[in-house]
Amino acid sequence: MRLLKRGHLLLLLMLTVVVLGSLSMLNLLSRHKKSWDPNYILGYSWLEYTDADDGRENVYNCPAIMQGEKAALAQAKLLSITREFRKSVQIPNEYYINATQDCRKFRKSRKYIPFPLSQEEEDFPLAYSIVVHHKVQTFERLLRAIYTPQNIYCVHVDKKSEASVFSAIRAITSCFPNVFMVSQAVNVVYAAWPRVQADLNCMADLYNSSTKWKYFINLCGQDFPLKTNLEIVRILRLLRGHNSLESEKMPEIKKWRVSNVHQIVNGQIQGIGKVKEPPPFNLPILSGSAYIVVNRGYVRSVLEDTRIQALIEWSKDTYSPDEFLWATIQRMPGVPGSTWPNPKYDMTDINAIARLVKWQWHEGSQGSLEAVYPECQGNHVRSICVYGAGDLQWMLEQHHLFANKFDIDTDPIAVYCLERYLREKALAELY
Repeated sequence: MRLLKRGHLLLLLMLTVVVLGSLSMLNLLSRHKKSWDPNYILGYSWLEYTDADDGRENVYNCPAIMQGEKAALAQAKLLSITREFRKSVQIPNEYYINATQDCRKFRKSRKYIPFPLSQEEEDFPLAYSIVVHHKVQTFERLLRAIYTPQNIYCVHVDKKSEASVFSAIRAITSCFPNVFMVSQAVNVVYAAWPRVQADLNCMADLYNSSTKWKYFINLCGQDFPLKTNLEIVRILRLLRGHNSLESEKMPEIKKWRVSNVHQIVNGQIQGIGKVKEPPPFNLPILSGSAYIVVNRGYVRSVLEDTRIQALIEWSKDTYSPDEFLWATIQRMPGVPGSTWPNPKYDMTDINAIARLVKWQWHEGSQGSLEAVYPECQGNHVRSICVYGAGDLQWMLEQHHLFANKFDIDTDPIAVYCLERYLREKALAELY
């Protein structure tokens, strides 16, 4: 009897351990939707970026780079200017065309996140417009960094793009039910109306989709996130329906852009020596950026408000309309999430969360009281900093959701370390 009782006691203890363990696991999974496959949650480690996955890129010391250690940054700088090394980490367009023949294998090998990482994120879907014209690898790594199945993504490829670029991006988008090519592509011209039209076409497609997303964010192919999807969701929740974008008084030096008629001639925008009529409804024209973070109601207004439709028509023969249209709409009474046109409500690109950009003329040495931000650690294109690894520590201290520009062709280390950092952070947020 005593042996039997001891056996029963041992069995009871074992069952207790199993039950307690199961309850702990159930508590963990209760944070996630019941319909999710527990095997994904319990085995999420396969989504981590490892040195074995990255080939030549594993020579980087990303933690040291992120902390600004001089030796690691010096090594990164040396590698970034080594032609053979840069070439060794390139992924040709043909890879994407061939790899996407088996979409399941492609998504798994490229480690796309196949399930919402939290209920909070699933309940707050986002809509993205991505305008691209080259650099497929840079685009694909951007898509991978922001991809979650509850969000929706519209991709606009410039009609002038090379055939291999179009084919590769079309192949990538075909592997995801929530990523699609814009229904109507245009020939994008720098600083001209078609750049706005590309976003407008994606706006319409996204608004008419079945996904009832909360916020719209527009990107270009050389942007990259500075926050995880969960962080972005929480920041947007804190906006409480408001928008966040650059919108301030038009400086004198830019007024010629909206006071003179411009046309596209031989693929370039130029003035024709004619003065424009005043804007409709005497709207005050504000200065801003091409990149915005706006709620669903703002997009509905862009597509349906008769005042905005008149402003759009008026804007089509101006110079760089993307740098005043959204900013002006943001200050129109009645637009959801807007603010009054009074200068008290002016917002600079530094205060908005939409995009972190280093303009060459605002850079300066550390400690300079006149500089807006430290000197670019990469190179400049059209006076914009193309970030290097040395910019990462500073970037991650900022409140912006995205930064521009990145280029794997000139500094793959900056992208590689940033995407690893974000993936590790996103997976750590699971628990």
